[in-house]
Amino acid sequence: MLRLLLSSAVMILALTSAPAKSQETGEAIFAGGCFWCVESDFDKVEGVSATISGYIGGKADNPTYESHTANGDREAVRITYDPAVVSYADLLRTFFRTVDPTDDGGQFCDRGHSYTTAVYALDDEQAAAAEAARTEAQTVLGKTVVTEIESAATFWPVEDYHQDFYKKSPVRYTYYRRACGRDNAVKALWGDEAFDGIEK
Repeated sequence: MLRLLLSSAVMILALTSAPAKSQETGEAIFAGGCFWCVESDFDKVEGVSATISGYIGGKADNPTYESHTANGDREAVRITYDPAVVSYADLLRTFFRTVDPTDDGGQFCDRGHSYTTAVYALDDEQAAAAEAARTEAQTVLGKTVVTEIESAATFWPVEDYHQDFYKKSPVRYTYYRRACGRDNAVKALWGDEAFDGIEK
């Protein structure tokens, strides 16, 4: 009997002292204008393990770069991250500080619905966090934030030549980003709160 009690105690101790399992990877979907730039920004965030550029929110399946504007899609990026390193709330804070969330006509030199900002929530918890982040951004800026919060629809990955474009064509990408004025505009809007991973 004593042996059985001791054995049970050892088992309970082993279970209670075992390290907790790490949370599974998380996903976030943000539309922030040109997906090349959003992908580049979030690849610099610690805890982000993957970024995929894509289209979301349009009227028809299988949008392409040539059809996505007329189809009503936004350019977006699906982000895979480790919640033990970076939280969804942290990602939202970074997202808002890499865009101009007060612009309802596009982002920087890219105009039209395809380039407007949005958070695509994967569940109610993400939607609530996005609402809180939008309110916080509006308070900090003292301006109306027009970034939409929508339930995630089907995410369609873009053509391969667009994925990791900033790595594949760094000269062309850097020229585009600077000519578009993205970083200067973000810095002018957010000041010291602008994401510090912006291109130099």
